[in-house]
Amino acid sequence: MRTLWIVSGGSEALPGIRRAKEMGLHVVVSDGNPKAPGALLADDFVLASTYDVNATVEAAKRYHREKRPVNGVISVAADVPLTVAGVAADLGLPGIPLETAQLASDKLAMKQRFAEKNIPIPWFCAVDSSARLRELVGQSGFPLVIKPVDSRGARGVLRLSEKVDLEWAFNQAKENSPTGRVMVEEYLSGPQISTESLLLPDKAYTPGFSDRNYEFLDRFSPYIIENGGEQPSTLSVSAQEAVKRCAEAAGRAMGIEAGIAKGDMVLTSEGPKVIEIAARLSGGWFSTDQIPLATGVDLMGAAIKVALGELPSGEELTPRYQRGVAIRYFFPEPGMITAIHNVEKARQIPGVYKLDFFLGPGDMVEPVTNHTKRCGYVITSGADRSGALNRAAEVIATVRIETRRV
Repeated sequence: MRTLWIVSGGSEALPGIRRAKEMGLHVVVSDGNPKAPGALLADDFVLASTYDVNATVEAAKRYHREKRPVNGVISVAADVPLTVAGVAADLGLPGIPLETAQLASDKLAMKQRFAEKNIPIPWFCAVDSSARLRELVGQSGFPLVIKPVDSRGARGVLRLSEKVDLEWAFNQAKENSPTGRVMVEEYLSGPQISTESLLLPDKAYTPGFSDRNYEFLDRFSPYIIENGGEQPSTLSVSAQEAVKRCAEAAGRAMGIEAGIAKGDMVLTSEGPKVIEIAARLSGGWFSTDQIPLATGVDLMGAAIKVALGELPSGEELTPRYQRGVAIRYFFPEPGMITAIHNVEKARQIPGVYKLDFFLGPGDMVEPVTNHTKRCGYVITSGADRSGALNRAAEVIATVRIETRRV
């Protein structure tokens, strides 16, 4: 029995752990939380922070030497490419190069690589002070986006306009960067798309393609908060192909020969452009649930094969159908949750695939400043896109989350 090491044991990793066990693998999960949901599901659990590269590498070496050989390493819905690449490099396992993982962990270095390789991207610049930010705004005008170079979950990401205090915005971005580094870039107008590609040495496949929903851009301004997405896309086939080729080229430019490239893309009037590429399986139940539900592609299983040094077939990565799938989030008023009503009634709505909450009665709903502040979610399916969207809207309207100001 081969062994797969999964870096992350959060709730979003559970489908990946289950899939690996279905494939007959011995699953080791490492996480910094001893009560991580994946700890109970795994065959073995190792306590090591997903963000602590050295601790995870040392734990994996010890396990590999003393307990059983590790044959592959992967993360599921956790933005820890350096940790995964570190384990792979030290144990001689398949995986992306350390340089690629470093690029995936540093948005500024990533953009610089894309510029060198002629990958279409927005204008960008490092910014080291609020004075420099004011200077750049004077040169480029609004709107712009300011963000930490090395954070995740939209923490510290702000859309700059005339209404935003630039010194406050710079400090917000800097405070959310582990290394205190900030960058600013052009705000791109046009449809925003989430892609998920599996790059193989001889060909690339992109079964994941979802239109992102930013209907609350003004409501949560200046924070840039996504409210889910939907499949299939409304973009033309030719536009979709152009976006896919651009995302795949960006993954290659980062040095991914065999592995996942998750793209944040925008289709501008000048063509597709890359916001960023993550060298990992996506979160938000996109790779684990939404893609297989919409297309029939087992992307999780294919990614596990690659982590073990195998190459899945093109047939495995080619969509078998296009069903409607939508995900939406709950954004109740800030305060303490006193009750959540009509949950079971909402679960009985046809097409409800998953309905869950991150918070419950007694928990505090904080103001929405990044993607970790969302209260819950629903994933729906339908014969087509509109069917899935209508069902998601019905669930959001049915569930009532009461909060009390504290």
